[in-house]
Amino acid sequence: MSNEVTVALITLVGSAMGTIGGIVVTSKLTNFRLEQLEKKVDKHNSVVERTFILEEKMKVANHRIDDLEKGRG
Repeated sequence: MSNEVTVALITLVGSAMGTIGGIVVTSKLTNFRLEQLEKKVDKHNSVVERTFILEEKMKVANHRIDDLEKGRG
């Protein structure tokens, strides 16, 4: 086997290993980033839910205040 063919095969194997390694690392990084994004979305959803509850409580409180003001006026 000639030196050129040997070098070409070594280069091919090295490139394949690098590509496969890059895919594995990229996949792990993507999964990590998705997990972090899911955590942020969960926090956001929690804030939205709490805000909705507070808005409903404020509506009730405002109606009660209006009723009290009308009763005294």
